[in-house]
Order: sequence, then structure tokens, then C-alpha cells
Amino acid sequence: MDLVYTLHKEQIPVIVTAIHQGHRVAAPLMEYMHLQEHERFREEDPYTGYMANLPVNRIVVETSRFQVDLNRRREQAVYRRPKDAWGLTVWEPALPELMVDRLLEGYDRFYAEMDQLLQWVLALFGKFVVLDIHSYNHRRTRPDESASIGENPELNIGTGHNHEKWKPLGHCLASFLAHHRFEDRFLDVRENVKFKGGGFSEWINRNYGAYGCVFSLEFKKTFMDEWTGWVDISHLNRIHAMLGGCIPFLLHMLDTPVKPSFLHGH
Repeated sequence: MDLVYTLHKEQIPVIVTAIHQGHRVAAPLMEYMHLQEHERFREEDPYTGYMANLPVNRIVVETSRFQVDLNRRREQAVYRRPKDAWGLTVWEPALPELMVDRLLEGYDRFYAEMDQLLQWVLALFGKFVVLDIHSYNHRRTRPDESASIGENPELNIGTGHNHEKWKPLGHCLASFLAHHRFEDRFLDVRENVKFKGGGFSEWINRNYGAYGCVFSLEFKKTFMDEWTGWVDISHLNRIHAMLGGCIPFLLHMLDTPVKPSFLHGH
């Protein structure tokens, strides 16, 4: 019941993650799994691993969030009740506590490795930025009914857990991304409208927030059909290219404070 993920290291102070990319569920768990495969797929973040395929430190998780959710606090990482999982009954019958303990061991090992990665990056550069890539449903009720644009930006940047001194960088990144043209229009990018960042961002900021920050990038699933899984590859490639363009921008911003208080909190 191991947690399956890949970790690629580069000597650069940027880390990209796709921790909800995965669809795999360990075989011993399947006799307890109540959900159909397509039901799990709808709430996972397919293709975010492709978005994260950039020349930086990167982590792509292949295990489904329905096995263990790395973007939740430890006590909430295994979905026990329907309210933990958008009203879905995940396990029927309930998982034995021994299995839950095994899954949380995988959770702990993942966070221990993230701790080592961050310390390695900090030893080299003394600072870091994490791009935590996710996607979200906007046709939750029916395939032909989209949620309101006013409350559902194409790209929501979650910065809610970042220390105050990183706020200017968050605003700059949002502005930078909002100036990207997608065919004949600019991308709708806003901060903290739909999501403010999950447990992964919270943990990084709690332990290392003085040295870096996390931008949780939640892409609305306009690049795919969230009911069938069909993907618009040209749209996906535009997202991938846009994220690639963020790397030199972020490196520049880390080296060039937006204002005197940017890195030093004065």
C-alpha cells in the first residue's frame, strides 16, 4: 500500500508539485473502495503532472488522493466520512484502522522527504518558491452547466498561508500570469477567490515560511471535459508553456525585491 510518486531534483530554488495528479489505488484497498473509477477521476487532478513537467525540482504523485490526500492535514488525510469527500462514500465497509495507519505512514514518509528537499534547496540558495499545481471542477452539477464566472476564475492563485512579506510577490505573479494571452483573450487570474491553499501549503509555510512561499495554482478544468476526461491538448500546452515562462520570472523576483521589505520583513 505504498504511496507512489516521483521526485526529480534540480539545482534551482523553484519546486513544482502535482500532488493530486494520481489515480492509482493499492490493490489491498480495492475491496473496500465504494467509488467507481470515473467518480474518483472527477475529483482528481488529471494532467497536472504534465503541467508540472518543467526544468525545476518537481514532485508528481501517482497515488490517488482517495487513498491518502497529501493536501490535507494528517488527521484528515484519509477520507472517513462523506463530508470529507464532497458527499461521496469512499470506503464501504470502513477501512480497518490498521490499514489507515499504513496509509498515514506513507503520508509521513512523503512529508519527511519534502522536508529533506526543502532543506537541500535552502542549503544551496537560502530561499525557494513552490508552485503547487491543482485543478478544479466547474460543472459539478451537470456536464452542460458551468458555475458562475464571477466566483470561478480560470486560474485561482492560493496564497492564504504565505507570510505577509511574500504578498507582493503573489500580486506580481498574478499580474504576470494575467497578461498571458490565450488565443484571442487574456487569462482570468485572481487570488484566493475559490481556494486559499491546502494542508501542503500550510505545512510548508508553518515550517519554512520565513524562507519561501507557496503559490497553489488551481486551474479551472476548462482545458478538459471533467465528466469524460477528454483533454484539449492545445489548451493544455498553452498552460504548460505559460508555467515554463514563470520560471525565469520567479528567479528574477527572488533576486530583485519588489520593495525593501520584500525579503527582510522590515
